[in-house]
Amino acid sequence: MTPKVSPAYTPGSPNYNVAKLLLIGLAFHLVYIGSVFDCYFKSPVVNGMNNYGYQTSAAAKRLVLIVGDGLRADLLFSLNAFRDIAESPKVVAPYLRSIAETRGAFGISHTRVPTESRPGHVAIIGKFIRSGMYEDVSAVTKGWKTNPVDFDSVFNQSSSTYSFGSPDILPMFAKGATPGKVKAWSYDEEEEDFTKDATALDIWVLDQMKILFANATANSSLSSELHSDKIVFFLHLLGLDTTGHSYRPHSKEYMKNIQVVDSIVRETEKLVNDFYGDEDTAFIFTADHGMSVIGNHGDGHPDNTRTPLIAWGRGIRGPLPDSKISSHDVYSKPWNLGHLFRRDVEQADIAALMAALLGINWPVNSVGVLPDVDAQSPGYLNPSILGEEAIARTALTNAKPLSNVTTTEDTPQIFNINLLIAEKQWDAARRASFDLIQQSLLGLHYLQTYDRLMIRAFVTAAYLGWAAYASLFLFRPLDYTTSVLKPSNQDIRKALNAGSWTILAAFWLSFSVQRSPWSFYVYITFPCYFWNQFLSQVVTTSGILINFNWRKGALVLVNSSLVVVALFGMVVGYTHRSVWSIGFGILGLAWPLSWNPDVRAAHWRSLTFWTVSCLATSVFPLLSVDKSESLVTIMIGGSAVIMTGSFATWQILLSVKEQKTRKSLLRIFFNNKVILVCITMSITASSVRELQAKRGLPFLNQSAGWIILVTSSVFPFMVRTKVHTKYSKILMYFLGFGPCFVILSISVEGLFFVAYSAVLVAWIQVEKAVRLSHSGHADSISANSKGQDASKDRTGKTNLAQAAVAHKFQMDDLRIALFFLFFVQVGFFGTGKLCILRSFYLAPVYRLIPIFNPFYMSSLLVFKIIAPYIMLSVSFAVLNDSLNLPPFSLLLVALTITDG
Repeated sequence: MTPKVSPAYTPGSPNYNVAKLLLIGLAFHLVYIGSVFDCYFKSPVVNGMNNYGYQTSAAAKRLVLIVGDGLRADLLFSLNAFRDIAESPKVVAPYLRSIAETRGAFGISHTRVPTESRPGHVAIIGKFIRSGMYEDVSAVTKGWKTNPVDFDSVFNQSSSTYSFGSPDILPMFAKGATPGKVKAWSYDEEEEDFTKDATALDIWVLDQMKILFANATANSSLSSELHSDKIVFFLHLLGLDTTGHSYRPHSKEYMKNIQVVDSIVRETEKLVNDFYGDEDTAFIFTADHGMSVIGNHGDGHPDNTRTPLIAWGRGIRGPLPDSKISSHDVYSKPWNLGHLFRRDVEQADIAALMAALLGINWPVNSVGVLPDVDAQSPGYLNPSILGEEAIARTALTNAKPLSNVTTTEDTPQIFNINLLIAEKQWDAARRASFDLIQQSLLGLHYLQTYDRLMIRAFVTAAYLGWAAYASLFLFRPLDYTTSVLKPSNQDIRKALNAGSWTILAAFWLSFSVQRSPWSFYVYITFPCYFWNQFLSQVVTTSGILINFNWRKGALVLVNSSLVVVALFGMVVGYTHRSVWSIGFGILGLAWPLSWNPDVRAAHWRSLTFWTVSCLATSVFPLLSVDKSESLVTIMIGGSAVIMTGSFATWQILLSVKEQKTRKSLLRIFFNNKVILVCITMSITASSVRELQAKRGLPFLNQSAGWIILVTSSVFPFMVRTKVHTKYSKILMYFLGFGPCFVILSISVEGLFFVAYSAVLVAWIQVEKAVRLSHSGHADSISANSKGQDASKDRTGKTNLAQAAVAHKFQMDDLRIALFFLFFVQVGFFGTGKLCILRSFYLAPVYRLIPIFNPFYMSSLLVFKIIAPYIMLSVSFAVLNDSLNLPPFSLLLVALTITDG
């Protein structure tokens, strides 16, 4: 039987189109970003939940919830918390402390990631997943301002809620609630100015509540509403969060803001008691999240997750002596409250506590656990007021909605709990309810993580498949294939195709039956495609194994092992930044020792530049990310940008001295860039002084700063490339981003930018020296150059498909790609740490955006983060060109290993 003939695969055929690879890679990585949300951040809202009401009378007629946004537990409770501040009081919040010591219950409310205002308030007032997820995390893409999914809340279950505070928080509890039930008074967004005294925002909240009560004395209808049962008052005090961002939590300003909050709590209690003339009000004071030492929040650091909780008033127990097994630890030792029982809760448990105090329906989708359900330790309710029966019935009410997540009918456990209550076995009923709650939470966790293992498998298979698929564009097995395929190879290819389609169809059918999200269909498509392409080409082509050299094979294995070790080292660097400094030591000192001595002697200038720049850059990962604003350091960084840019300009102009027009244009470009950096330094110095003096940001400074930042950053992308040499292009971007690293710096970022850019230029020079020195590489480069010229069509444009064939993969390419990946990581970890934006300061952003706007503020921080990556991209392209390699040659190698 005559074998079938396949199309001939000749060098330059379109089988390995780089543009196709890049487009597929872009689509793949964008889609798989979504896998993080599908795997770890599913919306906790479950449709079809029943609404459960209390079977007992309410403990309190009304409830006042006060949230000190951004307040850390230790700075509220500790004695001498601000000892480094002159004349600081021993007790910073005497009124709240007296409540905890004499007539209330206290503890820590433990928050979960992300420690942001919106999810924190949703947890306190609405719903929460104890398995570690807040509300639908997609809200972060909307600045935490819009409800992606409407949810129920304590406010919605109350008879009426009166809320006062930030326009970023209050509206989301009114949206989706019963119309007219949640009333809100918010100040204008423009009032959230980080350059002003933020305590004014908190005082405004108290003033609005005073006005409400004053109006009620002359308005009988309003007075009647306010005297209804099951009323909630919500005071959102944003000042601490704003002050912490501006001045950091250990500052004098933060201390004074705590004192203001303490006085507001005192006045609020007096205002409520005087208006109602009774003692039927319950009070809860807490915070939505804490604050890191550098004035940020969002991650899971204990400073961000431990917030205070103090409850007092009607239905709340008084202070209790500490238990035999102390409820305190090292963290609460400085509080000097070790003689009193500390009751910690999860943040969502506060919603359960409020519902129990008011005797309202349980918020749908809330999975908080009333602290008093656990009969083993005291909670927050006062059993002498509610009675043991009421607490037992409340525990049953707590268990029902949680059980309803996994079943729509009452379970045998609920029947047994009702029986225990009927028999007046209160403690046994509470224990049974607690056991049912724990089982339900495990079931809910199972539902939330049901697809996690499968998604992880998809991710693993897809990323490994991407590496295998990208490697095809390096080794190009089809270029080695003869025009005739053996029947056995044809059968293998058919079997692979059939297997791929079968797997894909099976998963799609399963997803259809389970009504899985559309993204699941895409997730499985990528690994099927990648592995089908890889196996079809490698398994069915034999030419790639011709003339296999075992010695070279062993060398490849050793080098591959070293690459894996290096990648693991980079992973360690995510949590131990000193690894990057060690890496620079290896690159700058150890790697040159492997060169031929003649090469080191011939290129000693480039080698010295490389070593010095590596050692200089290695200093920055050793520095702490906890920095204070230093105008001197900022100015030194700006001066370093100017001096480096001026020296580089002089060197470049020398290289083009015979080309007067080109030289003139370059001089104009670079001189203007240097002038912009100088102006930016002047504006930044003025803005810093004004902000530190609390005089606000001058409009002229803000406008000029924006104009220079945008103009300077956009300009490099607009200039004609024909004017530039290889190095002048790098210099153009360096000076273009110079203003960014002045006006958005808090300390040494400008110096890091200079050192990082210098090491990239040095990298180009030493790589060229090493490549030229290797045996046979000079001929290879010459051949590549000829091949590159030959790959141009009649219009003079390079045919990428043909040019790629001219270069054959070398082990040096793998090392260069590994260096590239190292510089990618250093571009971020040089001045930051793993928790991304949280390790970058907001203070410099106030020089451009003084009013709270999370989207634009984050955009500025992201821009500052990606600027070094643009420098790396430009340098990498210049390096590829300097080695006379076809376009994207080195990038293909990097794409193969970067997902490791």
